[in-house]
Amino acid sequence: MRFSLTPKETSFYDMFAAAAENLVVGSKLLLELLGSDVSARAEIVERMRAAEHAGDDTTHAIFHQLNSSFITPFDREDIYNLASSLDDIMDFMEEAVDLVVLYDIQTLPKGIEQQIEVLARAAELTAEAMPNLRSMSNLTEYWIEVNRLENQADQIHRKLLAHLFSGQYEAIEVLKLKQVVDVLEQAADAFEHVANTVETIAVKES
Repeated sequence: MRFSLTPKETSFYDMFAAAAENLVVGSKLLLELLGSDVSARAEIVERMRAAEHAGDDTTHAIFHQLNSSFITPFDREDIYNLASSLDDIMDFMEEAVDLVVLYDIQTLPKGIEQQIEVLARAAELTAEAMPNLRSMSNLTEYWIEVNRLENQADQIHRKLLAHLFSGQYEAIEVLKLKQVVDVLEQAADAFEHVANTVETIAVKES
């Protein structure tokens, strides 16, 4: 365990926790999109956009704190990487919802609900894990499970692509739907990046 004789800036922990809680909000909006009427989607987009803006505000606050702090709780590079990856997830969630409305997609493909459920579970795990950065405890199961979920997301993504290319969709519809499922896959990858960064931090701090 690393000891320090000087105080470290602790507000980073609170901001990381806030960023992760915001991902839970985003994942719930994705789940809400699944069961919504087409007429209700524009309102979901606006709420997702508000969540994305809140995420941006938290990310900017972390970067500002990083630039103004002489002492940080862990390596500056890791703080930057963690904040950036958390922000990326929210961006991908917002993009997916936005594309569904912009492309006027009437029916989402079968299997996309599994993709979104994986993201929702990863968001819950990430929100539970962020407060543990303060003590660097109970984190191992988190990054192992998120990596498992990302592998599951890869399998779901491949099956979705096979379904889209099965011949039952018009070519233009394939292009629209593929972009949505690809963005959701990027969100799953970004959750893994967060987990890997947390693992790196924990190893350095041990």
